[in-house]
Amino acid sequence: MADNWLSTLLTDTPQEGYDLAVLMVRTAVKMTQADPAVRGELRAVYGKDADALIAVSTVVAAHFQTVAAANNYWRV
Repeated sequence: MADNWLSTLLTDTPQEGYDLAVLMVRTAVKMTQADPAVRGELRAVYGKDADALIAVSTVVAAHFQTVAAANNYWRV
């Protein structure tokens, strides 16, 4: 993964902001566990764990909050 993969937090719409938040989470996971085979094995476990899925939602929400603030909550 390139060192400069995140060039801006600015997005045109809240939907793009949410998509960016998800990308940020997915990128963090890939950086933390670089082995795709291991990630695939783990996905089978956490994909059926309600607590793990809720935890992911919490992390996405935190990133979305950051992106929204950077975009002045898309107020024109």
